[in-house]
Amino acid sequence: MAESDNIVVETAEKIFADLADPQTINNDKKGSWQAPLWQALSEAGLPLSWVPDDLGGSGASLADGFALLNAAGRFAVAVPLAETMLAGWLLAQAKIASPEGEMTVLPASPKDRITVDADGALSGRCRGVPFAKAAKHFAVLAHGKDGVAVALVDASKARTESGLNVGYDHSDTVTLDKVQPITIKAASGVDQTNLMLMGGVVRSLQIAGALESMLDISVRYSNERVAFEKKISKFQAVQHNLARLAGESAAALAAATSAADAIANAKSFDDEVYLEAAAAKIRCAEAAEKGGGIAHQVHGAIGFTIEHILHRFSLRALAWRDDFGSESYWAVELGKLVASRGADELWPLVASR
Repeated sequence: MAESDNIVVETAEKIFADLADPQTINNDKKGSWQAPLWQALSEAGLPLSWVPDDLGGSGASLADGFALLNAAGRFAVAVPLAETMLAGWLLAQAKIASPEGEMTVLPASPKDRITVDADGALSGRCRGVPFAKAAKHFAVLAHGKDGVAVALVDASKARTESGLNVGYDHSDTVTLDKVQPITIKAASGVDQTNLMLMGGVVRSLQIAGALESMLDISVRYSNERVAFEKKISKFQAVQHNLARLAGESAAALAAATSAADAIANAKSFDDEVYLEAAAAKIRCAEAAEKGGGIAHQVHGAIGFTIEHILHRFSLRALAWRDDFGSESYWAVELGKLVASRGADELWPLVASR
């Protein structure tokens, strides 16, 4: 997925290169880059990549969308592209047409819950919702007496409390208090666990992309920085650190793309998909912590300054660890799955992929 082997990724990478250059964005304190970038992405149909043509989207495959999100991670894109894609995917599961504009999903944590009242109104509180403040609509997964439903909600009808994650992107708290949705339909084949797994793979791909860029930036810097009359890339300690960073990047990319491939080719969110997705989120979150630390070590003091672009990647990778379930949460849940199946089923489950 790292290479541009389809038109969706090629289009996205061109837009990112033209309008989402990290250094240009880093120097733009007013945020004037956001509107042109979102407009270009929207005109190309990328935010609704996972929405079928008959529901107002682009009808791209899951595989193409996953590749697009990995590319977005390589540019540390700080607009709700991933969130809108995920919201469109959720709405499509219930055959609900996606509106134009920015969207995000509720809930964004496995511990939060939205309920459907008897009159069809939605109630609940969701924390850590990415880009909720920027969203015009919410795609909501709700629980009622008749099972799970998917709803489209006007964001202005909810109460949104602003918050920021460690990457300085919006991570808000959204409260629905008897909010009547625009549309609500019963959903089959999707539940909150499936949504969290899908979101976890999305974040894993973004983390993997960010780590690729951190590696490139660190290698380039080590070949430019001179200390004691030679490039620091010649020092064994720096070479060792770069090798470790390359290992973390490769491990994250392998785990994330394997999970994406499992979802793209599966007929349902079965135990094999669960294993792949949960393991990917755990491994990529671990890589974000270790890889980001190594990259900053290679850069020394300059890497911690606000003027340098490294923090755009390292801080977002760290922030993405917590969305849709942290690695600690998924480690516990994966342990429960393995324990429930018993010792004799462990190897067949692991070997199934």
